[in-house]
Amino acid sequence: MTVPGASESRAGSGSGHGQDRVLSALADADDRVVESALRPKRLSEVIGQNRVREQLSLVLEGALRRGRVPDHVLLSGPPGLGKTTLAMIIAAELGAPLRITSGPAIERAGDLAAILSTLTEGEVVFIDEIHRVARPAEEMLYLAMEDFRVDVVIGKGPGATAIPLDIAPFTLVGATTRAGLLPAALRDRFGFTAHLDFYEPEELGVIVRRSAGLLGVALQDDGADEIAGRSRGTPRIANRLLRRVRDFAEVRGDGVVTRDCARAALELYEVDESGLDRLDLAVLGALVSRFGGGPVGLSTLAVAVGEEAETVEVVAEPFLVRSGLIVRTPRGRVATPAAWRHLGLPVPRQAAWAGRAGGVIEWTGQEDDGGDGDATLFD
Repeated sequence: MTVPGASESRAGSGSGHGQDRVLSALADADDRVVESALRPKRLSEVIGQNRVREQLSLVLEGALRRGRVPDHVLLSGPPGLGKTTLAMIIAAELGAPLRITSGPAIERAGDLAAILSTLTEGEVVFIDEIHRVARPAEEMLYLAMEDFRVDVVIGKGPGATAIPLDIAPFTLVGATTRAGLLPAALRDRFGFTAHLDFYEPEELGVIVRRSAGLLGVALQDDGADEIAGRSRGTPRIANRLLRRVRDFAEVRGDGVVTRDCARAALELYEVDESGLDRLDLAVLGALVSRFGGGPVGLSTLAVAVGEEAETVEVVAEPFLVRSGLIVRTPRGRVATPAAWRHLGLPVPRQAAWAGRAGGVIEWTGQEDDGGDGDATLFD
């Protein structure tokens, strides 16, 4: 069961620019339709996330053997890694109904009370983007998670009366992409917390092959590896790229996805071998070519590429930082020597980039051979 407003809030979260990109980890309407068919149904079918899968299996199996509802579960990690899928699997493993909503859809305490008061025993409640739950509802959630009770306030002002209402024992599964925004009081009420990591290319290759089988795509192993290598460690992106490459193969090829076919298709969609797209390369190119590698402020960099500052910060920067191509410093964004090499440019003799101590490192690379050079830290 999905609570009204849940899907709309998920679609509306984040930057619109981010959802238009083929490499966006945010889900659009097409992604949600396809993902429903591609999601694994049981923990044994989940690929990757081995430690989380094993820990979660113990939590669920132990609860089933005791005949009690399991502890509340908090799943954190970047978008597109399978938090919603795991919530659905938890309900399936418990043989319990699943009720889905999202943080932005719970604007008042009454919204949460309406959900919790109609639960059946053992039901699983999934709140996506739980860090965005309104404060009054969040305080009601504390009591519900600990004592399976909510206080319904009748009336206003001095004459208001709080009526305690017992609710059926349930399991709350919360998902967040920003665990740091969760209040400590809420975070501590989860008995099991798990952080989902990015996937290895080998794991994504297995996911792409599985998805191809479910979608009826003729896929060769080298084609799967090519798609997996450009998917930024994110299954949602891998599945989206598979569909785009499938379209290319069917329209301009013989319908079989090979390495050459995948490369041609992803080149058409402006996805390079490292998983960078047009916006990523624009940010990188501006930082290197126009500003000499930085440091440069976020707003200045955004103007240079013709995008909003929020789009650059939320959509492009995370992967560039994770790939070691740029770094954030108190003085602004700075390109690393790897950024120059990725663009096919020689590393200048003096290109400043951020040091681990928060200062700036003076990079003395070799212009002619692109050697590693030496780095000197200064404040």
